[in-house]
Amino acid sequence: MIVRPRPHWLHLLFVRHGSILPLILPQLLWALAFSIAVTVLHGQVLQWKIPLNFVPFSLIGLTLAIFLGFRNSTSYSRWWEARVLWGTLLVECRAAMRHALTLVDGPEQAPVLARRLIALVHALRHQLRRSDAAADLARLLPPEEAARVAGARFPAAMLLQMAGEWLGDMRRQGRVAAPLVPVLEQPLAQLGNALGGCERIAGTPIPFTYSVIIHRTIYSYVLLLPFGLVDAIGPMTPVIVAFIAYTFFALEALGSEIEEPFGLAANDLALDTLCWTIETAVLESLGRSDGPPQPQPRNFQLT
Repeated sequence: MIVRPRPHWLHLLFVRHGSILPLILPQLLWALAFSIAVTVLHGQVLQWKIPLNFVPFSLIGLTLAIFLGFRNSTSYSRWWEARVLWGTLLVECRAAMRHALTLVDGPEQAPVLARRLIALVHALRHQLRRSDAAADLARLLPPEEAARVAGARFPAAMLLQMAGEWLGDMRRQGRVAAPLVPVLEQPLAQLGNALGGCERIAGTPIPFTYSVIIHRTIYSYVLLLPFGLVDAIGPMTPVIVAFIAYTFFALEALGSEIEEPFGLAANDLALDTLCWTIETAVLESLGRSDGPPQPQPRNFQLT
């Protein structure tokens, strides 16, 4: 995810990094070249004049804009829900550590829970991105615990279970009064809800057929648009077609990008920074400041 101050309005017109333009540039150039050819040939194909005007394109364009708006709204809802869930992870990790340090007799046991919570968020990041968590697990956990988590199909859920096992150990040792067990269990339950929510978003994309319909309609619209404009605006046809194509192509590409919020694209969630924030917050609750360095924001430039 790109994190940067909002640039000046003039700079914003020419920002490239973080925009959708690099992704859609080949399609945009194709649409421009095709509209130039149609303009030069005056809307003829094999000596046959295609008799179109702008009226049907106005109706279709309005409908297409509504569908694209709905698609982007759905994609953004997924992106924002994912961000809220990761915010929940931060809040509940802080709550779990606060309870462990204030409600458990003998706070020297809290670092065990701390490293399991930190490992949980890193394991979840790798799970959502389908990357290898071995390095983070080895850094955060003892070898036997790291091996146990590495052998699990859902490593984040395994670490949540291990956090619950820590609470059970404290209860059996008499370090937690029975009435306080539900209080300590509550943050772990919320962590489980956030974990399940992230897995639901990652495992349930927007129905593919819906994307296919929008994709086909957009490209058909842009393909036929020059024939409907050439008689009315003449040489300006390529300019208008390029502008409209940019709008539709960009909206489609943006919806497709943020539909999967856990990836590595410029507009996806900054999971590395979120994990660093949670790890730093948990370590600070123990009075430690020896956490890893903060990930540097990528793409902080204005171009």
